[in-house]
Amino acid sequence: MVSPEDIKGWIEENLEGASVEISGDGHHFDAEIVCAAFSGKSRIQQHQMVYGALGDRMKVQIHALSMRTLTPEEKASA
Repeated sequence: MVSPEDIKGWIEENLEGASVEISGDGHHFDAEIVCAAFSGKSRIQQHQMVYGALGDRMKVQIHALSMRTLTPEEKASA
């Protein structure tokens, strides 16, 4: 079973400079991902970057992932 720590590690390993907070029950997960690389990207593009970082794990190991993506500036002003 996939843990929140697994997903956090996969995203941080494959999305340079990302800071990830994640919770979940092994099937459904909620994530907040802060990354400077999100600057200038639409929310869809940001989410595609996260899906790219997770690769095939989204098809096989992760049932549902709800995410909030932010730039460091957006996080600081939130």
